[in-house]
Amino acid sequence: MDTRNSINESLVNKGHHAFRISEKRSHLRAFIAGCLRKFIPARSREGGTRSEAEEKVYSWIYTLAQADKDMVFEYVKSTERGLSFKEAERRLKEGGRNIPLDHTFPSWWQLWWNAFLHPFNIILVVMAVLSYLAADNANGSIMLILVLISVGLRFHQEYNSSRAAMQLSELLKSPVRVQRCAGRVIQTELVVQIDQRDIVPGDIVYFSPGDLFPGDVRLLTAKELVVSQSSLTGESGTMEKIANIREDRRTPLLELKNICFMGTSVVSGSGTGLVISTGSNTYMSTIFATLGKEKPPDAFEKGVLCASYALICIMMLPLIVNTNLAKGAIAMARGRCIVKSLSSIQNMGAMDILCIDKTGTLTMDRVIVIHHLDSWGFPSERVLKFAFLNSYFKTELKGPIDDAILAYVYTNGYRFQSSKWRKIDEVPFDFIRRRMSVIVETDLNTILDDTCPGIETASCVITKGALEEVLNICTSIEQIDSGVTAALTPEDRSRVLQKSEELSNDGLRVLGVAIRKMKTKNISMSNYTAIESNMVFLGLISFFDPPKDSAKQALWQLAERGVKAKVLTGDSLSLAIKVCKEVGIRTTHVITGPDLEVLDHDEFHETIKRVTVLARLTPIQKLRVVQSLQKVGNHVVGFLGDGINDSLALDAADVGISVDSAASVAKNLADIILLEKDLNVLVSGVERGRLTYGNTMKYIKMSLVANISSVISLLIATLFLRFEPLTPRQLLTQNFLYNIGQIAIPWDKMEEGYAKSPQRWSSKELPIFMLWNGPVCSIFDVATFLFLWFYYGAYRVSASEFFHTAWFVEGLLMQALIIHMVRTEKIPFIQDMASWPVIFSTITVTAVGIIIPFTPVGKVMGLTYLPLSYYGFLVILFLGYFTLGQVVKRAYILTNRQWL
Repeated sequence: MDTRNSINESLVNKGHHAFRISEKRSHLRAFIAGCLRKFIPARSREGGTRSEAEEKVYSWIYTLAQADKDMVFEYVKSTERGLSFKEAERRLKEGGRNIPLDHTFPSWWQLWWNAFLHPFNIILVVMAVLSYLAADNANGSIMLILVLISVGLRFHQEYNSSRAAMQLSELLKSPVRVQRCAGRVIQTELVVQIDQRDIVPGDIVYFSPGDLFPGDVRLLTAKELVVSQSSLTGESGTMEKIANIREDRRTPLLELKNICFMGTSVVSGSGTGLVISTGSNTYMSTIFATLGKEKPPDAFEKGVLCASYALICIMMLPLIVNTNLAKGAIAMARGRCIVKSLSSIQNMGAMDILCIDKTGTLTMDRVIVIHHLDSWGFPSERVLKFAFLNSYFKTELKGPIDDAILAYVYTNGYRFQSSKWRKIDEVPFDFIRRRMSVIVETDLNTILDDTCPGIETASCVITKGALEEVLNICTSIEQIDSGVTAALTPEDRSRVLQKSEELSNDGLRVLGVAIRKMKTKNISMSNYTAIESNMVFLGLISFFDPPKDSAKQALWQLAERGVKAKVLTGDSLSLAIKVCKEVGIRTTHVITGPDLEVLDHDEFHETIKRVTVLARLTPIQKLRVVQSLQKVGNHVVGFLGDGINDSLALDAADVGISVDSAASVAKNLADIILLEKDLNVLVSGVERGRLTYGNTMKYIKMSLVANISSVISLLIATLFLRFEPLTPRQLLTQNFLYNIGQIAIPWDKMEEGYAKSPQRWSSKELPIFMLWNGPVCSIFDVATFLFLWFYYGAYRVSASEFFHTAWFVEGLLMQALIIHMVRTEKIPFIQDMASWPVIFSTITVTAVGIIIPFTPVGKVMGLTYLPLSYYGFLVILFLGYFTLGQVVKRAYILTNRQWL
């Protein structure tokens, strides 16, 4: 038990941060604001006093922990049969759905307020107020209009994103097994599955490994129950829970043995519990009132934050980035891929290693029974019979293997008379023992066939599981045909394992079956080791899980896009190799979990870098593999898993990917949920991630170039002129029109080869990009300045209105053309055309820039008519800009090996 507990503690070393992930799913607010919040640590409450709401929660939990079971039912006004459906419905209407505070989506006015609270908007409002105080009403009105338009655009996008997130969250329902009673005269207990949001106080819930507690729960029964509370404490470790105990008020709240808290998860064992609090009345809700626990921002989030500081004068940066990511999330949802964390879209694009489990991902996950053999390799109905009884009476973690055995027996006409057997108890499966057992008995006078002599009149333990683990607990083996037992010799063990190896090499999964006769009165369920000991080995049962036809093509497409696949599985090495060969994964370098354990630090990391198939891995080994690839290999790692044993690796990976049918813990830890267990869905997700990242980088880079060059040009002009190059209202209007032209960037296309390779954020790239490309624009701005000075003599104060107009038009058109120069590494308009939304927005902004001096709005802004000769000059100027800009672009690409 000590070994098992220590491994269980390792299993949750990083904790099941389930509600932390749920928090990310619930908040699709402005991306920049989210980044800012992540850099500001949460403030702890001063002093040691609790709020009134917290004191109420604490007092209620302690009251229930100190009460015996009968009184607990009285406190919550429930019964041992559970609530009736009518009463549960009444309580749901009265108390509301079981949703913690952090699940609430922002209301429309909160979104509007968040859209308004942007540094650029605040600056504009302050400038507008100053303008009104200075009696410059026209200038103040223009600034307020800009604020309203900016806020309106951000609100519209975030409102749509919030609605989309609400719709997507409907697909992420966690079912809970609940006992309800039905019937008016004679009430019958029913165990039904309902959405965790419909749980109410007084419900009796059933739980097993991998389940999250849907509320604060007072235990009624517990069988070897081990719980992880790291989602509340942030610390590693597990805690054993006990039902038959009355706690003391002096026991710390989180150390109460008979209370399980909302958001914590079951590591091993099972049991039942009475829900005592839900929603905002849980202990979890008191934590989220003062604390926020999120993953630290990744390189992309930090980079966008830095860009927002550098471009504080750009009102649209949060809007464009958030629009781009939200658009990608909606597009991926249409492709049967739900995004819970917006930043994970970019990580999908940067991913270059995908770690996958064999089961259900490369194979059909729909197994069928192929053989049932005795220890000599001959067909044996006796082996099938006891395998059937094991699966028939198994209740916890019933899976495809059990379904396959039952289906095989029923469809082939076997009559094993399960009704004449009674279940006494079971030893549930866990990932350390890798087997499970049931204890059954039959009446003494039951007349059965001769397939199980000596067993009919007594209780027996029936064990089924991984072959080596079953052999390890066996001391005897049944002789062929005779049905008598003999000592298990090394020769017998070698023969059985050799037969298993042969079956595994044929792509079959092999389990062992063993039994042991026992006396009912001597059964003690407190000691699993004693129950599963001195067993008699019966034989083997094999299964086939055929590879998916689509897996080979999907893996080939991922490899084409620079994503290498590594298989991390708990199955045998021979079986993993067989499947991997059929789907095209190289098996030149392979290793098993036990072999990894004996490697030193350097050998371990070198081996992980080289191998493609890793078999017989424990959960902690999967975690170590992911961490090695990240830290030593400098890879962006995606992990696709759906089981409880994948929890640690899912949490550690840059992109945690699960499926809709996965265990609750796996789904809550994942960043992305696939609604189809198909790698082709992932291929489209990788492409979408790269396209989203590419369009985001377009906006950031073109904004940096345009604004830095504009600042340099304005500074140069200010040094020589006796008046300002542009008035504040002209500068703001120019910047606003330019940003309007960029709104279509999320709908732009990327060059054909861009999605063929992983795209990673580099913090060193942006300054270099600015230094190369920013001065190019400034050169032509200075050329415009010189032309206006010498050709038109616009350096005099009397010509300031003409200079303002000429500089306004040139700057706006230059910034519009920068969009097309930066968006592609090819020659714009000749080798590559932008999408029609970008073309349309560019034409619109250009037309407005040319026409506005001729309108009443232009007169209010202090603009005047420009001669035709100036527009001729601009044509020559922009041709020169395109020529020099393209030369610099090619030099930059040759030097830095990339553009976007």
